[in-house]
Amino acid sequence: MTAGSLRNLDLNLLTTLDALLAERNVTRAAEHLGLSQPAVSAALRRLRRHFHDELLHRSGNRYELTPLAEQLREPAAAALVGIARVFDAVPVFDPAGSSREFTVLVSDYAATVFCDQLATALAERAPGVRLRLDQQTGAHIDQAPESLRTADGTFLPHGFLSDMPSLDVFTDSWVLIVSADNTEVGDTITLEQLAELPWVVTYHAPTAFTPAARQLRMIGIEPDIRVVVQSFLAVPFMVTGTRCVALLQRRLADRLAAAANVRVLPCPWEVVPLVEAFWWHPTHRADPAHQWLRTVLAEVSAEVSR
Repeated sequence: MTAGSLRNLDLNLLTTLDALLAERNVTRAAEHLGLSQPAVSAALRRLRRHFHDELLHRSGNRYELTPLAEQLREPAAAALVGIARVFDAVPVFDPAGSSREFTVLVSDYAATVFCDQLATALAERAPGVRLRLDQQTGAHIDQAPESLRTADGTFLPHGFLSDMPSLDVFTDSWVLIVSADNTEVGDTITLEQLAELPWVVTYHAPTAFTPAARQLRMIGIEPDIRVVVQSFLAVPFMVTGTRCVALLQRRLADRLAAAANVRVLPCPWEVVPLVEAFWWHPTHRADPAHQWLRTVLAEVSAEVSR
C-alpha cells in the first residue's frame, strides 16, 4: 500500500479491526473500545467493504473469523504496536516521568534468573515504567527479526540469532540433573550412562537444541528422549522420581534442586559455556528510551556477574 492510498483510509479503523478480531463479537468489541455498538457495526461494514470479506460470520449462536480475518490477527496487533511506537517517540527520554512499557520476549529460565533483578532496577530508576515479559516461543526465534520489530528485545544464548545487535548480560554453565533417589547414578555420571538412561528435554525442534545438547550429539551420544516439555522450570519436576536425566542451566538448577528433589551433577564432557544475551531489532538502536533500557541492562548485568 502506498502513502497515497493511506490518505483514503481512516486509521482509527485499525483499532476497531484489532478489537473485533480479538473479541469476535461486535458488542464486546464496543465495550472494549468504549464505543457504542452502532458505531462499531458501522466500522465493521467499512472494513468489510475495504477487504471484500465478511471478516466475522455467524456460526450458530456465535461469530467466527473468516480465513482472511485469522490471517489479519497478528499483523493488525503488530501494526498497532508500531503506530504506538511512532507516536510515543520522544527526543529525550526522562525515566523518572515516563510511563513507557518495555516488551521483552523471554524464556522462563531468563525470567527466573535475571528478569527479577531487571524489574527491581527499573522500578528504582523509573517508577512509572512497565516491564512486560511475553513468553518466548520457537516461532519468535524462527521468524526473527520480524518478531523483534514489535518487541523491545529478547533474551537468548548465542548460537540462535545472527546479524542482530546484542548485549551480553550473564554467563552460565550446563549441568545434568537426576532424581535424588536415582540409585543407578552416583556422584558422577558417565557418557555410557547418558546413552542408556531416558531423557527429559526442552523445546525438541531443529532450531531449539541447546548448544550443550548439540555438543552431546557431536560426540556420538544420541539421547533416548522420553519426555519433551516446553518449559525449563518444569524439567526438574519431570525428572524427580524417575530414571530420567536432563540438561539444565546451573543457575536454574541450583535454585530448583531442593524444591524438586533432584541432584546436580557435572557433565562428563567439556561443555561450552552459555552466554545469555539481549537481542533487539536494529530499528531500535537510536530510540532514546531503548538506549536507556540497554544502559540499565548493562548495569544489572554487572551486578549479576559480581
